[in-house]
Amino acid sequence: MTDPILTLPEVAVLLKVAEKTVYTMARNGQIPAFKVRGQWRFKHDDIDGWIDEKKASVKGNLGKGAADV
Repeated sequence: MTDPILTLPEVAVLLKVAEKTVYTMARNGQIPAFKVRGQWRFKHDDIDGWIDEKKASVKGNLGKGAADV
């Protein structure tokens, strides 16, 4: 069973991006996150849902021209 709470480095590995990218996204509210004693934490279910939303958004924009977006 996966841990329901992920650390910033774990999310970076999951998304295959740099830790600094995840930090910036969390700080700017671009990814669901919360802090525990100053450390960023992420609910695994929230991250999975966020990924699904992003995939749906990309699929919805496929085939649209620049003027359509």
